[in-house]
Amino acid sequence: MGNSFGKIFTITTFGESHGPAIGLVIDGCLPNIEVDFDLIKKDLQRRKPGQSNISTPRNESEEFEILSGVFEGKTLGTPISIIVRNKDVKSSDYNTLKDIFRPSHADYTYQTKYGIRDHRGGGRQSARETVARVIAGSFAKMILKKLGVKIQAYVSQVHSIKVSKPYFLLDLDATENNIVRCPEPETAALMEQAILQAKADGDSLGGVISCVISGAPLGLGEPVFDKIHADLGKAMLSINAVKGFDIGLGFDSVLLKGSEQNDSFTLENNSVRTKTNNSGGVQGGISNGEDIYFRVAFKPVASIKSEQESVTNSLKEVKFSIEGRHDSCVVPRAIPIVEAMAALVLVDHYLRNAAVKVQPFA
Repeated sequence: MGNSFGKIFTITTFGESHGPAIGLVIDGCLPNIEVDFDLIKKDLQRRKPGQSNISTPRNESEEFEILSGVFEGKTLGTPISIIVRNKDVKSSDYNTLKDIFRPSHADYTYQTKYGIRDHRGGGRQSARETVARVIAGSFAKMILKKLGVKIQAYVSQVHSIKVSKPYFLLDLDATENNIVRCPEPETAALMEQAILQAKADGDSLGGVISCVISGAPLGLGEPVFDKIHADLGKAMLSINAVKGFDIGLGFDSVLLKGSEQNDSFTLENNSVRTKTNNSGGVQGGISNGEDIYFRVAFKPVASIKSEQESVTNSLKEVKFSIEGRHDSCVVPRAIPIVEAMAALVLVDHYLRNAAVKVQPFA
């Protein structure tokens, strides 16, 4: 039913936006991993609502309860189940919307598919579900840290405002220094102004998150259906409001000739490297040891206060506006979600490689 992700390191999430709790089960996690509780808390705080004046004012503490799979601070190798209770719900905000198909939401498609839906905050389709993904991603990051893998995502565009430099010329450690989570301070200031203006206008803005994975092992990914970038693309496109994904130069590659696009090989300390990295660290669906970098495009948040037109369950045309608590631009809070999904893909492929133990012919 599409509630699970991964093949060896798997997660299953459950819960609705205004239900009692959001939860998940992680299966396939290695035993004896020391649980970094501070990392989980930090990632949840980066995703949580109400963290700044450009995010929704919903106030959730994001306290998590580990119900199984962890003993004396270490993973057991058994299923890890975790819940985060929803505490600041205001379901009454959605009473006037329960019979209206909100534009660019999942209301109509979900109602048509299942014949029933939870209208409170979007129910299962709400981005509230991503709390579970972030927690799972934190566990994946604990494994990746032991492998020397680092994942850093940042906001590279809000509406038409873009960072001016490629990722390798930016100080990605400065990403958390502002509320927009853009490592280019002057650009971050312009982005913040644009988001606040959209908020004042009762509107919303989209944006782009760029993500860099350094230290990824060589050989992750399969050459046909389970290419590493294909799985990364699926992971990113499964996130609420994501409408686009590209890796390396992506769509910009069409502007180049083959002689300009190709990444020539060279030797560096007796290791095979590429002189350029236009392919984004992936060739033939398999990681080549260079940085994996990609972009994720988020549409403008669909819940806006400006008046809109739609249709009701009883097939009547209506005009309405959405009240309640919503982000005017979701990308600053989506940073840890992108990182989490990337971490899940990498750990799953790492464990798949370890299970197969491929030994190339001499």
